Amino acid sequence: MKIKYLLTVIAIVAITKNSFGQYAQDVVRFSTFQTGSTSRIKAIGNAGTAVGGDLSSISGNPAGLGFFTHSEFSITPEYNGSKVNSTYFGQTGNTSKNNGNLNNAAVVIYQQLNTPKGRDKTKGWLSINYGAAYSRTNNFYEDIAYSGRNPSSSISDYFAGIANNRPNDALGGWAYKQGIVDNFGTNTNPDFASTVSTPINQNGIISRVGGQSEFDFSFGANYSNKLYLGVGVAITDIRYDYFRQFTETGSASIPPNGGTVGVPTDFNSAYVQSQSTRGNGANIKLGVIYKPVEALRLGFTFTSPTFYSIDDGYNEGLSTNISGRAGQSDELGSSTFNYNMRTPLKLAGGASFFIGKYGFISGDVEYIDYASAHINSNVDFDNTSDITQIKSDYRSTINIHAGAEARITSMFYLRGGYSQQGSPFKNNSTATDVTGDIKTVTGGIGLRFGAYYIDATYAHVTGSELISPYLIDAGNPTASFKKTNNNGFLTLGYRF
Repeated sequence: MKIKYLLTVIAIVAITKNSFGQYAQDVVRFSTFQTGSTSRIKAIGNAGTAVGGDLSSISGNPAGLGFFTHSEFSITPEYNGSKVNSTYFGQTGNTSKNNGNLNNAAVVIYQQLNTPKGRDKTKGWLSINYGAAYSRTNNFYEDIAYSGRNPSSSISDYFAGIANNRPNDALGGWAYKQGIVDNFGTNTNPDFASTVSTPINQNGIISRVGGQSEFDFSFGANYSNKLYLGVGVAITDIRYDYFRQFTETGSASIPPNGGTVGVPTDFNSAYVQSQSTRGNGANIKLGVIYKPVEALRLGFTFTSPTFYSIDDGYNEGLSTNISGRAGQSDELGSSTFNYNMRTPLKLAGGASFFIGKYGFISGDVEYIDYASAHINSNVDFDNTSDITQIKSDYRSTINIHAGAEARITSMFYLRGGYSQQGSPFKNNSTATDVTGDIKTVTGGIGLRFGAYYIDATYAHVTGSELISPYLIDAGNPTASFKKTNNNGFLTLGYRF
């Protein structure tokens, strides 16, 4: 090998967050959540902004609480089945993962307001109702695997770029010490480059677990059975664990011990990253529903940005086995960061048209500007690159929800719906993880037994994702994924 330059900075444990580079993507990941809801509202595509009178109003449009004329409680468990089909350099694969959770639990307390004797009891402020709910708003459980034979690049090209451009980052030094990167320049003018020959066999696995949840406390008021106003406060929680392993197997030009000229030698390497994120935050919701006529309800909800305090634990390591030599490995060890994050605000408008006692049709539109998300800079890291990436890579989106409920008999209800959540990405060139639109088709039934009810919903969710295991100037290798989730929800409720 050439002279070993000053990459004894591999002893520097001050590895920067740039080698992970996912904070900007995480702020968007944690901003693409669903409103918590019961099985009934899920079955109509989550188009509940103007419906009212459902426990979903606590975490959706709090004005809907004004429609209640009794107290109510419900609980909704869920089952999630995830399947991911992958394609990477023409090779296909698939993975699956199943899990169950508590999706929603809610209670509303009805409080009728007293009116003076002789006054019209259908005019003025008629009731103020209070609600509390727990909702699971995001599900991260997912396994991804992909493999293929890359004809033109190696992850060691990425490591070499780090060695040339970010000498304080230990990752480039690890790759140099382990032999998959070499210095082809001089001591004073180093030029680090990969020693790996292409094509090269590559394999990647990613495991995600965790979710987001929300505790909502809301109240809604009824004015003359025409105007309904509501306000709510939400305490939010994030639990996200991420593990990634990327391996290569092939040949590299490695000088024999004591030699200076590289010879083709079999090797394999594994680059591992893990992240553990925990966070807490809060937001407020303001809502209104207006009935211009009895059959029509118009709703609007403002959800403020959620302000989070985030704790991240991060670890990464690189190991290499070269034929005829002892294996080498280096690991950062646990590194922690704390930062504050602000998600975008959300505006939602909707309309519901009721067809007498036979059912209703409902539709919602939501607006979210992901480019307005923000990460605060602090002593742990500089937010400059993240803010630049958020502004350049992300955009505003429109989400749509539509659905209907039909009353078949006094006991039996039939429901169906559709929703589409727009992709937040406008520029894919600097992001390592790009998600497409998320489309959901739903169907469900409801049964009423006096004060008790049961609602069941099936949701078929489809989406796509592009993942680049590393970014290089010569062109980023990209694995594409088609995702399918088959989810079931069951709500058990009681009116009292």
